[in-house]
Parts: sequence; C-alpha cells; structure tokens
Amino acid sequence: DESGVDIGILEGSINNTANEEVAKLMRKRCKILVAFGDCAIFGGVPAMRNLFPIEEALRRAYVETESTDSEGKIPSSPELAKMTRVRAVHEVVPVDLFLPGCPPDADIIFYVLSELAQGRMPDLKDEKLMWN
Repeated sequence: DESGVDIGILEGSINNTANEEVAKLMRKRCKILVAFGDCAIFGGVPAMRNLFPIEEALRRAYVETESTDSEGKIPSSPELAKMTRVRAVHEVVPVDLFLPGCPPDADIIFYVLSELAQGRMPDLKDEKLMWN
C-alpha cells in the first residue's frame, strides 16, 4: 500500500538500519516531514556514541556493563537491526520542518501542529523559539 499522510513526525536520531528504513518510508509517504526534538535534528546525546567504534559501544552495552551476567554477549541475528553511526534525520532523508528542544516546548509544539493542521507552514524563528 503506497498511501500516505500529510504530516509525519520523526523523533530520535537514526542509529541503526531499522531507524533508517523507517525514516525513508516516512519520507516517501509524508507530504511534510518534521524532525521533532534535538536528537532528530542534531543527533543529541546518542551521537556521543560516534566517538567510539561501534564494536566498542556494543561490547560496553552488552558485555562489560555492571548489570550484565557472566554469559553476556553481543546479540547477533539476521532479524536484528544493525547499529550504525548516529545521524540526524536530515542526514538520511530530506526534512521539511525542524522543531528543536529536548523536549520541544509545549507552546511551540502546539503552534507548529496548529499551523500545519490549518495548512500553513509554521514560521519558526526569533521569539517563537524562545522558552517561556
């Protein structure tokens, strides 16, 4: 089914192959794609993982953590998504609107959704991005 929607909202960074597939599918099916929050726009805190090789991050998460049991191992299955370098949504697909914040301010969310629902592209600059 190739049906779509007017507005799609993606939050979070792209950090594995499943995230990438979802972003591409949403871009294909959404007239307007919104990157929602700092992780979607900049990669956020998860992008700190980019400072280390992926294998090192996996080893720390699945083998070396204090809560890991003695059998700890990195999961591996063709059905699991493969971890990738952490990227912002716009590094994978074109984005029409960027809604910053961690999380975005409630008033800004309301403004953006109201404008989009009324068929207008929100003007996100200057005082509209100031926090209350």
